[in-house]
Amino acid sequence: MSALTRSMAVARKELLQLRRDRLTLAMMVALPLLQLLLFGYAINTDVRHMPTVVFDQDRSAASRSLAQRLTATGFYDIKGDVRSYGEVEHALRSGQARVALIVPPRYGSSIAVGRSARVQLVVDGSDPQTVASATNTAASLVQADAAALVLKRLGRNAGELLGLETNIWYNPEIRTAVYVVPGLVGVILTMTMVMLTSMAIARERERGTLEQLIVSPIKSIELIIGKIVPFIAIGYVQMSLILAAGRVVFDVPIIGSLPLLYCLASVFIAANLAVGLVFSTVAQTQQQAMQMSFFFLLPNILLSGFMFPFEAMPKPAQFLSTGLPLTHFLRIVRAITLKGGDFNDVKGELVWLAGILVVLVTLSSLRFRKKLG
Repeated sequence: MSALTRSMAVARKELLQLRRDRLTLAMMVALPLLQLLLFGYAINTDVRHMPTVVFDQDRSAASRSLAQRLTATGFYDIKGDVRSYGEVEHALRSGQARVALIVPPRYGSSIAVGRSARVQLVVDGSDPQTVASATNTAASLVQADAAALVLKRLGRNAGELLGLETNIWYNPEIRTAVYVVPGLVGVILTMTMVMLTSMAIARERERGTLEQLIVSPIKSIELIIGKIVPFIAIGYVQMSLILAAGRVVFDVPIIGSLPLLYCLASVFIAANLAVGLVFSTVAQTQQQAMQMSFFFLLPNILLSGFMFPFEAMPKPAQFLSTGLPLTHFLRIVRAITLKGGDFNDVKGELVWLAGILVVLVTLSSLRFRKKLG
């Protein structure tokens, strides 16, 4: 038998084994399709539909017209009016808005009689990718508005009468590290927690110790909780290392309450561990469990808002991303560390995380059967 014949026999054997592994075959087909859809459809660096609040201190026809023209550009979605700078801060700190338009008193009367007037644009700088889109579009709009509204009536230089003042909050230097490092807390926890627990039941099955669990009086839900608890401590160690290194090496500020962040992180860590347990109840081997973990990590990185602005994604992709624990934890960790947010600013995201955790724990406990699979 020649070397080529022997090699082809081994290749045929590998193909037969691969054909029997339906889960691996399914992921081989699904992964390139998922990447194509995510990169071609869901990923968009052109930030549009930024949630915006308006602090209109003039309440004139001119100020309302300015807000309407902002909406017409497609870059700003007006979420409502606020009545003070404190409400502006709360809206940006809680993530309800990325941009705030502040119109000064007597704005309409000033431009009508030829006096100078300046509107203010406050931008959430914790996401540097939104800053350029927010400021450039608003500046162009104000210039166009000045040319159309002021020059036509008064014949004066529009720049002398109407201007835009831009303030960038939370990351005035627009440093990428300030945005990325807190997000890495969530990404690394997702990767390690899901991978660690995804192999838990599969490892029991491969080692033959699953029979001991089958004959034991332990209930499914008790087994799931028991598998989750030890890894929460590991997650806290990883989280502490990332935050400490980010502060020392990259000078990333930590403005808010660390005890609050650690308390809320327990729900996120538990949710990722529950994801891993769901995978472990599906996979027959540790290799399959690991493959599913990598498959799960891709949409988390691309759809959660870690790499690309959430507002830039189409609505179906945004809807899908709300089911990912990482999406909500990124908002929590950035709100607390970069903006000094409190519990009221992030409680909506906590509700989402808690709901996802309950669903995952219930699903994993239902899938686990006290029998050899």
